[in-house]
Amino acid sequence: MSATTGPAALDDKDRTIIELLQADGRMPFTKVAAEVGLTEGAIRQRVQRLTDTGVMQIVAVTDPLSLGMRRVAMIGARVGGDAEATAASLSKMEEVEYLVATAGRYDLMFEVVADDDTHLMSLLSALRGRDDILEAEAFVCLKLFKQTFSWGAR
Repeated sequence: MSATTGPAALDDKDRTIIELLQADGRMPFTKVAAEVGLTEGAIRQRVQRLTDTGVMQIVAVTDPLSLGMRRVAMIGARVGGDAEATAASLSKMEEVEYLVATAGRYDLMFEVVADDDTHLMSLLSALRGRDDILEAEAFVCLKLFKQTFSWGAR
């Protein structure tokens, strides 16, 4: 999802559309329309607007650990300097799947998916060698217990 600069202007129908598609991203627009009380065309336009503006995206989500010998890790990084500039740079890395600014011990937290332990070690070495990263701590994920994206729009 692309970063937004402020809260999106959503009405109750937008919020309902988002919640329905979070429950079932393959729900036909005809069914969404019946639930929301709009035409299929209106739903199609709203979904297009919500995806074009980065409010939501409709994707298939996998468990990388179930796809073979992959290594997933959460990384906490303390940044020296502009955290947004560092985040912009990190977001371009293929291995980075999720990236947020945080308030606490780490300035940034991000999830990476590496091919194996060697790849993860190389990635950590590269991160720790950057001038803009003061510290990078990895938390290797051993098993996925829960993964939902039902944050809603309320």
